[in-house]
Amino acid sequence: MRGIDVSVFNENIDWQAVKAAGIDFAICRTGFGRTDADETFAAQVDGAHKAGLICGAYHHSYALDTAAAAEEARFCKSIIERAGVMLELPVWVLVADSDGYKQRKGFDFSRANVTAICQAFLDNIKPLNCGVYSTASWLNDFIDWQALGCPVWNAEWNATDSLHRNMWQFTDALKIGGQTFNGNELYDKVSAPTATPTATNAQPSAQNLIHNILSNRPGTASSNTAAQSAPASSTPQQNSSAQNLIHNILSNRTNTASSNTAAQSAPASSETSASTKPQSSAQNLIHNILSNRK
Repeated sequence: MRGIDVSVFNENIDWQAVKAAGIDFAICRTGFGRTDADETFAAQVDGAHKAGLICGAYHHSYALDTAAAAEEARFCKSIIERAGVMLELPVWVLVADSDGYKQRKGFDFSRANVTAICQAFLDNIKPLNCGVYSTASWLNDFIDWQALGCPVWNAEWNATDSLHRNMWQFTDALKIGGQTFNGNELYDKVSAPTATPTATNAQPSAQNLIHNILSNRPGTASSNTAAQSAPASSTPQQNSSAQNLIHNILSNRTNTASSNTAAQSAPASSETSASTKPQSSAQNLIHNILSNRK
C-alpha cells in the first residue's frame, strides 16, 4: 500500500486528489516533544478518512532520557484521546536529531540509551500499538530495533529499502495535485492500535452492545448469546462490566416507569469513584434506550 505522512507543514490538502493518485493511507503527526501538539492532527485524520484512506499517527520525540520519553508518550496518547479519532494503523515514534537539538544538549548517542528511550515511549503509549520511525542510519547505528520487537518504519530516500521491515519512506518529493509529500510504502497492514483511548468510542461501543441484546432478546438465554457476540472493540473488562450492568437492569425491569425512576436515582456526585462513573453513564444510556424503545 502507498501512503503519505503529513503535519502542520502540509496545508490545505486535497484529500480527494490524494486518493485519486492511488494513496491508501496517511500517517498524521500528533505533535512533538512533551507540550507541543500539531493543531492540524484531528482535521487531517478526518479529511483522510472522508476520502477513504486509513490512518495512523506519528510523534516527533525530543526526549533526552527515558523519563522524558515516557512523558512524550502520555502526551501523544492524550492528543489522540482529545481528537476522538479512530486509527487503523499504529502510532509511530520518530527518533532522530534532524535539527541538531540532541547534539546541542549533550545527548548520549549510545545505542543503549537511544534504545531505552524508544522502549520507554513504547511502554507508555500502551494500549496503543506503536512502532519506531527513523532514518536508516539511526536504525542501523543507534537503535536496537530487533530487541524492541516493534514495527519499524525506515526513512531512506533511495531506490531500495535496505531494511525492508514494515514501512519505507522512499521519498520526500512525492507530487500530488500541485503539493509535495513524503511518500511511503507499507508492506503489509501492521496491526492497528489494540484500543484507541478516546472517550468518544466508549458510548458507541456500549450502545451497540445494548442494542444487540435488546434486538435479540426473547429471554435470558438470548440475551446472554447477544452479549457474547457484542463488538470486541472495547476491552474485555469494559464489555464484561457493561454486560453485567445491562442484564441486571433487564432482569429487574418491570416497566418503563421503574426504569425511569432508576435512571433518575443514578449517582450524580462529582465525588463518585472512577469505577462508578462509567457505570452511571452506561445506566443513563441503557434507560434512555429502554424508555424510547417500542
